[in-house]
Amino acid sequence: MPSTPDLDALLHAAVTAVGGTERPGQVQMAHAVERAVEREEHLLVQAGTGTGKSLAYLVPAIAHAVRTGKPAVVATATLALQAQIVDRDLPRIADALAPLLGRRPTFALVKGRSNYLCEHKLVGGFPDEDEDALLSVGTFDRDRSRLGEEVVRLREWAEITESGDRDELVPGVSNRAWRQVSVTAHECLGSRCPVVAECFVERSREAAKEVDVIVTNHSFMAIDAFEGRFMLPEHDLLVVDEAHELTDRITSTVTDELTSGSVSVAARRAGRGDAAGRLADTVDLLADALADLPEGKLAHLPERLVTTLQLVRDAARDTLSDLTPEKGAEVDGSTQLALAAVEEVHDTAGRVLEERELDVAWVTQDQRRGAVLRVAPMSVAMAVREKIFSERTVVLTSATLELGGTFDAVAGTIGLRGAGSPPWEGLDVGSPFDYPQQAIAYVAAHLPPPGRDGAAPVVFDEIEALVRAAGGRTLGLFSSRRAAEAAAEEMRSRLADDGITVLCQGEDQMPTLVRQFASDARTCLFGTMSLWQGVDVPGAACQLVIIDRIPFPRPDDPLSSARTEAISRMGGNGFMAVSATHAALRLAQGAGRLVRRGDDRGVVAFLDSRMMRARYAPFLQKSLPPFWPTSDRALVLQALERLDATAPEVVPVAAPAARGLGGAPLTTATAAAGAVPVARSPRTAVTGGHAWTDEQDEELRDGLESGVTVEELATHLELAPDLVTARINQLGLEVPA
Repeated sequence: MPSTPDLDALLHAAVTAVGGTERPGQVQMAHAVERAVEREEHLLVQAGTGTGKSLAYLVPAIAHAVRTGKPAVVATATLALQAQIVDRDLPRIADALAPLLGRRPTFALVKGRSNYLCEHKLVGGFPDEDEDALLSVGTFDRDRSRLGEEVVRLREWAEITESGDRDELVPGVSNRAWRQVSVTAHECLGSRCPVVAECFVERSREAAKEVDVIVTNHSFMAIDAFEGRFMLPEHDLLVVDEAHELTDRITSTVTDELTSGSVSVAARRAGRGDAAGRLADTVDLLADALADLPEGKLAHLPERLVTTLQLVRDAARDTLSDLTPEKGAEVDGSTQLALAAVEEVHDTAGRVLEERELDVAWVTQDQRRGAVLRVAPMSVAMAVREKIFSERTVVLTSATLELGGTFDAVAGTIGLRGAGSPPWEGLDVGSPFDYPQQAIAYVAAHLPPPGRDGAAPVVFDEIEALVRAAGGRTLGLFSSRRAAEAAAEEMRSRLADDGITVLCQGEDQMPTLVRQFASDARTCLFGTMSLWQGVDVPGAACQLVIIDRIPFPRPDDPLSSARTEAISRMGGNGFMAVSATHAALRLAQGAGRLVRRGDDRGVVAFLDSRMMRARYAPFLQKSLPPFWPTSDRALVLQALERLDATAPEVVPVAAPAARGLGGAPLTTATAAAGAVPVARSPRTAVTGGHAWTDEQDEELRDGLESGVTVEELATHLELAPDLVTARINQLGLEVPA
């Protein structure tokens, strides 16, 4: 096993390369990671914003990979952090460590199959998801026309992308459009696919086989561990960043749902056989059985629902038998789609009927799909212990792992407490920020407690006063989409004459909204849970964070209520263990949006007086960064006005970078940045519907080098000038002055 340089030397080189400074917490964390790997023990690290925790785990992870020849896997919850690691941190770390390690560390980005374009689907290997909608461009049906336009744009992008990664596409497209060019893991033909050699997914995973660091997301990591698909190579070190999200992401991954629509789709895809006909006959039966049920948790399965689910399960089983090809027989895309859809229906109906000890079933109403039957485990703790912690050293890190001053709450949800739990260490390395000097925690104690009927006029008055004092610069975090939209509408009418723009979640893709917010000081961004974490807007664009109410889970949330009841039956305090812990985590994450750098200043305003008056208030307060607390409204408004008057220029958020195979930034997708180069057949680029040949590209290059104008080139190529200009921009060529 080759030796590697001292960890302190590696960390110093990496920190210097990214333009940072070493911090005591960062050094402490890096050595703790190294120690955990050596002892084969698990580690929970709370590292406050500004600690530089990504370098604190990436550097020892790289050193371990180089020394052992086994990769380290890093899993994140958000795309923003994933992009930061792959686009910014790892390329610079690879450059810095290469002289010390004797070779350049390598890395790759791995995602789930449905995040990538499917080459086989692009060339017609699968039936269209919504064929008539794709043919309606130019009709009076606005939605279908938009869908068709999006798919045309996707097909053009498919001709030029190196990675096929959806997250590279800016602006994005609707999920409905994306389904026309992608498949799920269950729908994929795998090695039987006729264009497997061109598959973005397979080539990306091939690129990841020999790298030092693999970056992925919580869900992909969970699927790999829980379903045993072995999509990730063998590894003995897993780093879970944003670990406060791990339980929810895993729970979401193992949640199944069934609707009459999904049964209908499965039956239609299966064709005209007798079994498929019986499956189709259950569609209305299921719709009627679910329509009779109220929303919420099913304490027991009604007899009618049991009978209906048995019919669905049995018809799906017989349909699968009819569809399954003989061993060695070819499977086309249409058959594979049918198999995947029918198998999902069969497995979900069977799972609900099993009534497993930990499973919770519930019904929700969806405006588009009607009644939805869902089933999920009440707890994933033992499954996480068995599937994730038993085979490797796991390092879990976040800015919010200690809730109420202890790691116990988080550790319990992931199987690290109780009999038989593996050894682990909890470590809080603090934050380099001077929170009491940099930020104020303001509780609007004069406001009435939040009610169920929406915000009272006095709450809107409070928001208006705060936003006016801040001059915009406000991130509004609301407990529901309805509350965010109501506040946005009200503030637009009140602040229109002041030149303050109010953006609201749902009006565009979240990355686009965040970039708009970050680029203009007199802009506010209001939204719900996806804004409470992962949003990083440092500097003067965000000097006020408003939190409308304590984010307790809804009283009728089926999983939360089931967990609360179970803990109470065992003699525990279900409210504190579930609802208060959930709220503390969300509050800590939301408040953490304010101070992102050492020179950030601002106010976090809580519009819920229970933050001071409720019996659980001390627990919630101990989970927050130690901001300077006050309930003095006049003082806070004056502070915001001073900050607005002296604020520096805003710091824009960069757009996502284009990536090559393996996930590295396209401009550094060679070995120079640590990515593994993968041979690829040439692709034809498209602009405005015109496919460019290699010969035409050469003519462009030669013409521009000779001083030929764009208009002359367009005439020569018999193309519109804007198409020629678009291709010149794609190739990065310079037009002669």
